[in-house]
Amino acid sequence: MSVATANRLTPYLFLAPALVILLGALVYPIIYVIYASFLDWNPSQRIGEASFVGLRNYAKLLSDAAFLESLRVTLAFAAIVVSVEMVLGVGLALLLDRNMKGLTVLRTVFILPMMIAPIVVGLMWRYMYHPTIGIFNRTLNSLGLEPVPWLSDSSWAFAAVIIADVWQWTPFIFILSLAALQSLPKSALEAARIDGARGWQAILYIKLPLMLPVLIVTMLLRLIDAFKVLEVILVMTNGGPGLSTEILSLRINRTASEFRALGEAAAMSNILLLVLMALTLAMFLYTKASEARSRRLAAAQEPAT
Repeated sequence: MSVATANRLTPYLFLAPALVILLGALVYPIIYVIYASFLDWNPSQRIGEASFVGLRNYAKLLSDAAFLESLRVTLAFAAIVVSVEMVLGVGLALLLDRNMKGLTVLRTVFILPMMIAPIVVGLMWRYMYHPTIGIFNRTLNSLGLEPVPWLSDSSWAFAAVIIADVWQWTPFIFILSLAALQSLPKSALEAARIDGARGWQAILYIKLPLMLPVLIVTMLLRLIDAFKVLEVILVMTNGGPGLSTEILSLRINRTASEFRALGEAAAMSNILLLVLMALTLAMFLYTKASEARSRRLAAAQEPAT
């Protein structure tokens, strides 16, 4: 083997172990789940013993009111929590992007909720929402107000899981937003200050536009994760009351473990994967369009030679 050939193959040899792991840990399970979604499969069977039913599982899901309700709850939950977390996280980052005494300790306190295990978060908020001994209803009682059925009323339960998720994951948005703020080019901020931009003007017209690429990626990561929330809601409400807090990941888990319909659970997983892929593609196209627009604006502002 010549030296030129060896040099050309060397990068591929280094990439080979990662590629093998990727194929075994990612591609194979996806293909396996896609194949399983076309089967009438239950846990008492090996996958080779299951009957092939084609698209019947998907057709059944599209006419299943419980599945459609879980999908609606998932979309509503993800949209609300990500919107609230983006506003709070970016707002906190803008507020704390300054030199002040004790700021390091304050930042550390803000990120503590993100470090707690989801199961612990679910248990903690479940106890706080307890109708008699929970801190929220005890506070309301001390003020002479009626207790709130946090986890026994469908509307309140949905709000309760949203509050818990916002509490835990706003620090994720805060950390990435603060990192984006601190990496902004000082020259652009100084130029804006010289031009008279102050306060909200600097935030709206300088900082947020420069932060936009990071914010888009941050929102996408959080949106994908919001679609996969399971443990907190499982511990707090187990999807109830009724189906008011049963998001799609919980429905998939219940279909596989309680209803023993592995084929249907695989079909649900594929639908969830398609939704996440569509969101990722939309964000990717938006980012590309924004970059192309920025390049056109920069080219238009260059002096003609």
